[in-house]
Amino acid sequence: MHRVPAPLLFLVSGVTQYVGAGLAVGLFTVVPATAVAWSRIAVAAVVLLVWSRPWARRWDGPTLRAAVLFGVVLAAMNCTFYASLDYLPLGNAVAIEFVGPVLVGALTGRGVRERVAIGLSLVGVVLLAGVTVTSGDDGAVLGIVLVLAAAACWAGYILLGRVVSQQGTGLAPLAVGMAAGAVVFAPFFGPSSTPLFTDGGYLAVLVGIALASSVVPYGIDQVVLRRLRPAQFSILLAIWPASALLVGAVMLRQVPHGLEVVGLVLVSVAIALTGRPQAPTTDPTADPAPGAPGASEPAA
Repeated sequence: MHRVPAPLLFLVSGVTQYVGAGLAVGLFTVVPATAVAWSRIAVAAVVLLVWSRPWARRWDGPTLRAAVLFGVVLAAMNCTFYASLDYLPLGNAVAIEFVGPVLVGALTGRGVRERVAIGLSLVGVVLLAGVTVTSGDDGAVLGIVLVLAAAACWAGYILLGRVVSQQGTGLAPLAVGMAAGAVVFAPFFGPSSTPLFTDGGYLAVLVGIALASSVVPYGIDQVVLRRLRPAQFSILLAIWPASALLVGAVMLRQVPHGLEVVGLVLVSVAIALTGRPQAPTTDPTADPAPGAPGASEPAA
């Protein structure tokens, strides 16, 4: 993997995440979307717990509380995002959800570029939302509300991720957090997810979703983040809405048109603008915070 160009690895990471989301949509006819999201979190938590072995580390109260809150916000982000896919095309939902990290990047920046990014992202979201609402789908408004809730959760996830990352405990907080999120939301979504765990075929798809949307992208990032500067990584992050559009068109036959494409382009430009730091303040080879612009795990 170390011989594969970093941009290609990054593209694989993005496409893999949205292939996972595309597979998840196929399970919405079996159980509710929120149950699929919860099941993915639960399976990914088990895989990451085995992988990172957080029990081998020492945990103090503040560190553990931060990881738990981080994971609960992550679970809420995933559940609201998956619920939005019941009503919105995948590419549109991903682009609108990116308003969360764009706003965090813009509001924590001080330059004109950040203000331009806010304007571009908002115009892009308005175009995407407007086209979706006028499409005649009765659930479009609810879908937009859900994906904006996911965007707000993503913003909180970024801020909490920065706190957690400063503790220098690698993927252990993510594993603990995902486990905590699965436990917190289990009473709400766990019972309805039973068919996914009792049928071998559905369980295999669910494991594929968890690997594609969580485990594989994080594994790739561990390689890519050591080979790209944060600015390079963030610019590449801007291709993710296009990746989601491509996956939605191929897997789900959700082909965007006209103003939707313009909206996707505007959001992608905004991502690239806010992802470029004004001046380096940390080691350029260091890992960004989990969930921050430049890290994986958008809510797909």
